[in-house]
Amino acid sequence: MASVEVKNISRSFGLYKALDSVSIRFEDGGFYALLGPSGSGKTTLLRMIAGFDFPDQGQIEMNNESVEQVPLEKRNIGMVFQNYALFPNMNVFDNVAFGLSVRGLARADIRKRVGDALDLVQLAHLGARRPHQLSGGQRQRVALARAIVINPRVLLLDEPLGALDKSLRLDMQVELKRIQREIGITTIFVTHDQEEALTMSDRIGILRAGQLIEEGTPEEIYNRPRTSFAATFLGEANIFEGVWKSGALELADGNRIPLPGHVSLGSDGASGRCMVRPERIKVLTGHDQKPLNPTDTMLTGHLTRRLFSGNWTTLFVDHAGQSLRVGVPNDSPLPIAEGDALTLTWTADSAVPLRH
Repeated sequence: MASVEVKNISRSFGLYKALDSVSIRFEDGGFYALLGPSGSGKTTLLRMIAGFDFPDQGQIEMNNESVEQVPLEKRNIGMVFQNYALFPNMNVFDNVAFGLSVRGLARADIRKRVGDALDLVQLAHLGARRPHQLSGGQRQRVALARAIVINPRVLLLDEPLGALDKSLRLDMQVELKRIQREIGITTIFVTHDQEEALTMSDRIGILRAGQLIEEGTPEEIYNRPRTSFAATFLGEANIFEGVWKSGALELADGNRIPLPGHVSLGSDGASGRCMVRPERIKVLTGHDQKPLNPTDTMLTGHLTRRLFSGNWTTLFVDHAGQSLRVGVPNDSPLPIAEGDALTLTWTADSAVPLRH
């Protein structure tokens, strides 16, 4: 197993800069997500770590040893692709055994290690089948077994669940996490699915236009993002803009949003912004028309739309021309209709100041 660290990695393809001085460390045994929109550089970074491509500048280290110019066959990396990349003319056993065969291992060793890998992914009973005889989830497990059977130092997953339907993706999220915990291998996976990143990873790195925007635990980035991009890319967020004044964000309509501990990111009069998650907002109805605490925020608006999504309903509330999203659990439905006037409130610790 190994830790991985990239230091000031840059890579350009002609005039297009895929990576721009990216630095991030992946600790030994961790499960990391690289999250970002298409073209953000996440797959390019994964390919650099694997050895499929080389950086224009910067360093890649494994266990503090420089490997950025080491060819991929000498890095001992396991990789799983979105399209599985299985050999159709080989059965499951031979697909998994391929990497060991080219390394010249004895047949008895190959048989044992392939058997152990198939046991780990719970496919020992399907060793004689061909890939076309398997479901999508089973093919993905074969690809995973083939990657881990060589005892790699690092496991790289390039959108491994993107080709599966939603129910299979949920099952495979659980399985991937179980397998990673069982073998304890450093795992880095690329995804554009925010739910996957939140559910599976220990830490998340968010990339945009070739730059690392933010990095931290799922809880840190979701609850306390530092940037507007991270706030809106990892979940739903209401972004408010105004000016800082006495530890609060003052909006153009005169309303004030107090911040926890009166912490702002600028001096009085400077422009600023903050975020509030939809589920942190409470709708006041009936006679309950005042906040519980003097530091709570209260805004009024009109309900323009409601979106049912199972356990939750999202309310779209117009306030001073801004459409706010409010998450309401469906176990306590509100007697409101489109066009109704609403009062919204949230506590000071629900408001998160953003740098930009």
